[in-house]
Amino acid sequence: MQINTLILGAGAAGMMAAAHAGPGVLLVDHAKAAGEKIRISGGGRCNFTNIGTTPEQFLCENPHFAKSALSRYTQWDFIKLVSDHSIAWHEKTLGQLFCDDTAKDIIAMLLSEMDKVGAQLWLKTDISDLGHDGTYFTAVLSRDGKRHRVSAKNLIVATGGKSIPKMGATGLAYQIAEQFGVKLVTPRPGLVPLTFSDDKFKALSGVATPSRISTGDTSFEEALLFTHRGLSGPAVLQVSSYWKEGKPITVDLFPTTDLLANLKEARHSSGRKALAGVLSTYLPDRLIDFLKDDLQLQGNMADQSDTQLQSLCDALSAWSLQPAGSEGYRKAEVTLGGINTDDLSSKTMEVKSTPGLYFIGEAVDVTGWLGGYNFQWAWSSGWVAGTAIASKTS
Repeated sequence: MQINTLILGAGAAGMMAAAHAGPGVLLVDHAKAAGEKIRISGGGRCNFTNIGTTPEQFLCENPHFAKSALSRYTQWDFIKLVSDHSIAWHEKTLGQLFCDDTAKDIIAMLLSEMDKVGAQLWLKTDISDLGHDGTYFTAVLSRDGKRHRVSAKNLIVATGGKSIPKMGATGLAYQIAEQFGVKLVTPRPGLVPLTFSDDKFKALSGVATPSRISTGDTSFEEALLFTHRGLSGPAVLQVSSYWKEGKPITVDLFPTTDLLANLKEARHSSGRKALAGVLSTYLPDRLIDFLKDDLQLQGNMADQSDTQLQSLCDALSAWSLQPAGSEGYRKAEVTLGGINTDDLSSKTMEVKSTPGLYFIGEAVDVTGWLGGYNFQWAWSSGWVAGTAIASKTS
């Protein structure tokens, strides 16, 4: 069986590439259904892009690499595609766009776009004996008990990273990269909850509060969620992509409040109120109970000196914590690192040393913030690779 393009991985990037790579496309995946990560994302409504997408929201060893793809297929292009398919959507906080109904609408849209151009989709298909004979990429595809020998002019690898292995994630992209001499940036979990070895926050499990969380020079101001194993919530997930093992994080529990001024006012107007009671206006009661002894939250407001109040505010705005690690790929939303972009063309996603071989999506060392950015990278990189192939064959 000879085709023009074989695409491995029927996720967001793979389907996008299949819809744009021209004739003779076969998209294969070992899963039972296409777009499983799309289906579960955003609470089942798919945070499919972010209206504020710029290259600055992406981590990569080459900070300039993503600029070409993101500028040539933008969030506005994908929004138009969604609207053209009459999929209703809405904006939540921070520019995040979600389907009104279900993430399955995005999957159906992509499958429809593939159907328009005659792209084939083979699910529950395994690949073996991948190679290159000097002219074509060759492989054996096993499906429904039958083996099919396939040769293709182009091979697009869109198999993702290692995050969420229960959804079928594997390190196949990295194995293929090694086979063809493509360098890797060491993969690690990203957008992942942080853990503490001593069950430090077990008593606070389920408590959430606004915060600003920092590591090094990077900080994010969103919700913090305490879990039975550590810390999660948007602020923690965001900062986890920048956190290095062995380094502390700093938590500011009052990112938008002038707590010192408010406490001084409370001392004047409500001197008989307990300090802990006044703080409960701003923080969950369980968190105050947790901090009570360490911060000596005792006495009435009238008993607190300026020095004591300043010390308390400093502690609450610069709470230094030492994570033991993270929840790993099991809970990670994305994989950091991957295919080294030095080996890829930013304009086509093609491997410089192996014409016809492309890597796209999460497999590549381009990782976005939480909030729809990683889907936009999937759409942009998939479109770039697909259209590059289509232009060669037209």
